[in-house]
Amino acid sequence: MEERETITLLGENGEETEFEILGVITVEDTDYAILAPLDDEDDQAYIFRIDTDENGEEILSVVEDDEEFEMIRDAWETLYDDELELDADDDFNEE
Repeated sequence: MEERETITLLGENGEETEFEILGVITVEDTDYAILAPLDDEDDQAYIFRIDTDENGEEILSVVEDDEEFEMIRDAWETLYDDELELDADDDFNEE
C-alpha cells in the first residue's frame, strides 16, 4: 500500500485536521497545495497558496480571491481531470 503524504492544519476553532497532500501545482509562478482531509468522505479538497514568511519558511495561505481560486481549480481539473470537488477554504487559518 502506498504511504500518503500528510500535513496537519489548525482550524479557526483550534482543532487539528490532518490532510493528505494530493499535489502541488504552479500557476503564474505561484505554487499551490491541493489538500484533502483524511476524515472527509465527501471527496472534497482545498486549495492553499504556498507563501514564504519573514523567516524564509514556507507557509500555507488561504486563497481568498475568487478569480485566483477559479484559476487554480480550473488548472488542477485540466491537469488531473480529478473527481474531487475543490472548495474555497473558509475554515482554516494560515499556517
